[in-house]
Amino acid sequence: MPSVKPLNQDSIIEAVQYWRDGHLVAFGTETVYGLGADAGQARAVSQIFATKQRPQFNPLISHVADPDTAFTLGHITPLAKTLADAFWPGPMTLVLRRCDSNAICDLVTAGLDTVALRVPEHKGAQALLAAANIPIAAPSANPSGRLSPTTAEHVATAFADYSEPRLILDMGACDKGLESTVIDARADIPVLLRPGSITVEMITTATGHPPLAPDAQILSPGQLVSHYAPDAMIRLNADAPRLGEAWLGFGDDPDLSHAAVSCNLSPEADLNDAAAHLFSMLRQLDQSGAKTIAIAPIPDHDLGVAINDRLTRAAAPRNQ
Repeated sequence: MPSVKPLNQDSIIEAVQYWRDGHLVAFGTETVYGLGADAGQARAVSQIFATKQRPQFNPLISHVADPDTAFTLGHITPLAKTLADAFWPGPMTLVLRRCDSNAICDLVTAGLDTVALRVPEHKGAQALLAAANIPIAAPSANPSGRLSPTTAEHVATAFADYSEPRLILDMGACDKGLESTVIDARADIPVLLRPGSITVEMITTATGHPPLAPDAQILSPGQLVSHYAPDAMIRLNADAPRLGEAWLGFGDDPDLSHAAVSCNLSPEADLNDAAAHLFSMLRQLDQSGAKTIAIAPIPDHDLGVAINDRLTRAAAPRNQ
C-alpha cells in the first residue's frame, strides 16, 4: 500500500530519491493528481503504463518547474512564447518540437518528434519539481478509464493494492479539478488538442487567433491508426527473420544468421523492459536500412496489450 505523507522538506527529499531510483510518486497540482516518474528513465516510465493499466502508449505530459526549463526540452516558437507569458505557470500544456535531449525518453513521447510540456502553478508542485531538477512525466494518478483524482485520498484508494506509487504526497484538494488545456504551439496559430480551464476565449485574447481544431494530420494521442510508422515495413508475430530482415526479438532469439541486424526487447521476456526499449529499438532498426523489421510475438496481456497496440499501429498501411 502506498505511503501518504504531507508535503514538506523531508517528503520532497524522499520523493526525489524515489524518482531517481526509478519509482513512481503521486503528487498534486492545480489540475489533478499526477502519477510521476523521471521522464528520462524509460524503465521507470514503463511503470506508469503498467500501474495505470493503460491500453496504449500515448504521449505523456512532462512537468517542469519553470518556462525556461521547458524551453530547453521543446523548441520555442513565437506562439509558444506568447502562450507561456500568458498562462505559465498554469493549467496549460504546450506541444512543441522536441529538442535533442536525453532528459525525456522515447517512451514519454511515444516515439514522436514532439513533446508535451507543462509548468504547474501549484506552489507545492513547483517546489517539488525544482528540487527534482528533472522533467517528471505524469498522467493522472488513476487506473486507466477511472475518474481523475483530485485528492490524495482518491489516489490512495485507487492504488491501495499496488506496489507503485511508492509515495503519495498529500498536497490538498486540486483547485481546478480538470486536466490541463493542451495546445499545439509549433506553428503560428494555436491548435486546441484538449480543452480545459484555459478556454478558447482566453487563448484567442492572448494570441489574437481563435484556436484551430485538430485535423487528421495533428499528432494527437491515439487518434491515428498509423502512429509512429517506421520507414521499414513491419512483419508481426514472426518466428524468425527472413534473409536481410531486421529482427526485433522478445525472450529467446531464434537463429539470427539471416538477420541483417537485430535487437531484443527483453531476453528475459520482461514486459516492462520490453516497453522501455520499444521505441528506441524500433528507431535503431529503422535506421539500419533494412526494408523490413520482423518482430517476435509479444504476449497479449498486461503491458503486452499496449506494446501490441503500438506495433499494430506501426504496421498499419501508410494511407490510413
